[in-house]
Amino acid sequence: MSESWASSPAVRASMRGNRRRDTRPELEVRRRLHAMGLRYRVDFVPLPKSRRLRADIVFTRVRVAVFIDGCYWHKCPTHYRPARTNADFWSTKMQGNVERDQRVTAMLRDHGWTVLRFWEHESPADVVETIAAEVASRTRALDG
Repeated sequence: MSESWASSPAVRASMRGNRRRDTRPELEVRRRLHAMGLRYRVDFVPLPKSRRLRADIVFTRVRVAVFIDGCYWHKCPTHYRPARTNADFWSTKMQGNVERDQRVTAMLRDHGWTVLRFWEHESPADVVETIAAEVASRTRALDG
């Protein structure tokens, strides 16, 4: 078998089936935000020249970018467990994800955006409460 990120065809099929967007936690948060009357963009690029920089939920007018990070892919301190197979590859990959997340957050903040990051395991009700409060605060500041 050639050197690959997947240790077997079954693992490869499973990993390729993971969604980049519209995950269960993200959909639940979006449903609740929509029910509150909040409108947003989905899987949106807040900075035009950074096509790889995509936020899960974006409130463009008030410049709030929301990320709902998966525990495995973003190394949640509570739930992340290192891969046992092909460990060097996956360790490097996950550390790269964490570093990219930090760069993206810094870049958005440098351009005047508020960045909210949540873990997929957090309560959707709590996540929505935090998002709604930030959007309301930013809206009040704009409307002055």
